[in-house]
Amino acid sequence: MRKITLLSAIAALVLASCAGNPEGKKAETKDSVAVENTTAVAGSVYNVDTTASKLVWKGTKVTGAHTGTVNIKSGSITVDAGKLTGGNFVLDMNSISSTDLEGEYKQKLDGHLKADDFFAVATHPEASFTITEVKAGATDQDLVISGNLVIKGISKNITFDAKVTEATETDVKATANFNIERAQWGVNYAGKEDDLISKEINFDVTLVAKK
Repeated sequence: MRKITLLSAIAALVLASCAGNPEGKKAETKDSVAVENTTAVAGSVYNVDTTASKLVWKGTKVTGAHTGTVNIKSGSITVDAGKLTGGNFVLDMNSISSTDLEGEYKQKLDGHLKADDFFAVATHPEASFTITEVKAGATDQDLVISGNLVIKGISKNITFDAKVTEATETDVKATANFNIERAQWGVNYAGKEDDLISKEINFDVTLVAKK
């Protein structure tokens, strides 16, 4: 009986230490790179429609997952001959919000996400992303985008797949879905001992920009 109890305890410990990451391809991450002068990027500038654009995040833990949103505060996309050539975006980290909870539980989680354990929004109210390179993907719609992502004042260059779903004289629509390893931006909170949090966060981004 004692042996069975010990094995059960070990099994519980192993399960508690295994928080699977959310679905999504992990972005390649390296040190930030110099940003080309935006005036030197060829193309026409489209301003991001912040009401139509959205960023949905997802984090997992041993016992489940949480999803939510962060508002895109401002941004622009540069397009040349129907091809995306550049862009920069600012996120309002004070707007971070869970969408899978209500009432007291939502308030508690949202408050914790804004605290120093996670995104420290009192000190770092904004995050940003600036495109540094755009490469062609497998189809005319597909792109491989690299850019400097700044969270909590820490800048890292990430590379991920994206897709332009519409590019006209007046509108541009693009999507991307990728994971980042949160500790690389100083988001180190591990979670409770019996309910550890995944090391990666998933971002599902929809951008709509207009001339």
